[in-house]
Amino acid sequence: MKAIGFDRSLPIQASNSLFMFDAAYPEAAPYDLIVKVSAASVNPVDAKVRVRAAADGSLETPRVLGYDAVGTVVEVGASVTGFEVGSRVYYAGEINRAGSNARYQAVDSRLVGKAPVTLGDAEAAALPLTALTGWEALFDRLRIGPDDADKTLLVIGGAGGVGSITIQLAKQLTRLRVIATASRPESAAWCRSMGADHIADHVDLVKSVRALGIETVDYILNAADTIVHWDAMAELIAPQGTICSIVEFDGGVDLTKLQGKSAGFVWELMFTRSLFKTADIAKQADILDQVSRLADQGKLRSTLMKTLAGFTVESFKMAHQEIESGKTIGKISITY
Repeated sequence: MKAIGFDRSLPIQASNSLFMFDAAYPEAAPYDLIVKVSAASVNPVDAKVRVRAAADGSLETPRVLGYDAVGTVVEVGASVTGFEVGSRVYYAGEINRAGSNARYQAVDSRLVGKAPVTLGDAEAAALPLTALTGWEALFDRLRIGPDDADKTLLVIGGAGGVGSITIQLAKQLTRLRVIATASRPESAAWCRSMGADHIADHVDLVKSVRALGIETVDYILNAADTIVHWDAMAELIAPQGTICSIVEFDGGVDLTKLQGKSAGFVWELMFTRSLFKTADIAKQADILDQVSRLADQGKLRSTLMKTLAGFTVESFKMAHQEIESGKTIGKISITY
């Protein structure tokens, strides 16, 4: 089958930073589905893996990226329940397996949801990774519950894929007041369209939030830059509040800045359940099914901003280049 991958970590502008090659057709393990992929979206993690995974030399076998997909089930593993050949599914997959930048993909069924019936392939492909990240951040990491009505959530990087869907999830499933950061008129307008109650400018975050008449916030989700925003987050977090970040960093931060407030810091990585095969691995399938229902009820919008047509190297390179610019709003999908 045809797949698109890389074997060296090169700038995206390089001629062979990504290339098409003939890959082996996937085999289904007991819990796997084999999916004929019809669309994928591109996330920052795709670009990060491409520039890091082969930085020390060429890979023996090209690596296939892709952590979001929509497609049709063509084969079902022996231990799979709830799916059959012909099911239309969507998922974010696993970081340590061949990805969705291929015609066919093997994926653990416990990570897979039924795709929203009201959304096209490009729209649905924009949802899984970011929806899982936002949902896990809100409810598994920050542990926001029904007793947290009228508290405040600050989303740093509100116009990105994770920020966009997290704003919607927070407004639909909680009674939180949501502040989203944006520094351009178009990104501010996008955040408002997602449901943000207030917009703050992350260029001067503390001043901008306090100009809204808000001294501190109960929860922070950082989807932008942990190091750059650390001091501002430490100042803005309320006593006994919690900061969650999805952005790794080199070096360290001064955690003692949180000590006096008894504030907490937690990580969210969407791949944790699949990497460690946690006892609750199937919760990701459940989350995706709930997201599908919300989308089909008109309560969640796809965060798709751009669609590129065609399973080509050029399409994927264009998407990677836009992701690496750091200026994308919403998500980019590629239809096959």
